Amino acid sequence: MQKHILAHFRAVDPVLFSLAQTITFEEHPIRSPDLYFVSLCSEIIGQQLSGRVADVLFERFEKLFSRRRVTPRGVLRLSEETLRGTGMSWSKARFIRDLAQKVLSKSIQLAQLPDQDVIKELTKVKGIGPWTAEMFLMFTLGREDVFSYGDLGLRKAMKKLYGFKKDPTVRQMERIVNKWKPYRTFAARILWKSLEL
Repeated sequence: MQKHILAHFRAVDPVLFSLAQTITFEEHPIRSPDLYFVSLCSEIIGQQLSGRVADVLFERFEKLFSRRRVTPRGVLRLSEETLRGTGMSWSKARFIRDLAQKVLSKSIQLAQLPDQDVIKELTKVKGIGPWTAEMFLMFTLGREDVFSYGDLGLRKAMKKLYGFKKDPTVRQMERIVNKWKPYRTFAARILWKSLEL
């Protein structure tokens, strides 16, 4: 992690800073716009699944396409039954087809939008809620100042790190999280990684 981000955490939150000292993770590459659709398909397939199961289903999904090149047109050529054959649910198959239609009709626009507008655009798609949109902002668009209050892993990590007896409320989390601006994405990644320790 870059030194200026660590310096910020040292200044505003010694507890998070001391945890950050024990963690290493790779820089996450920002994806190019031609991969946005693939990323969103991956996010939809992975909803409410463990990382390993999500990876297996996404690999099967990719194999449905010539040279594994996932495109909106390619998705619309596939039936819901074919998509379901990868192991994803019927609803996820419908969500992915809905996403493909909206991308092709250009009824969602993502490039260069502020974070809140990206969330608003993405949540027009069936099956994409705020959590999926936040993950897209963090891991596909590489936005540095996003935090997902609805993420159970982040809530669990904060409970452990800050000694809450019960799961912290959004208001309790906000009091801590707001100090991390403008690097809340990095703080979230530290918290997720801490669950592996």
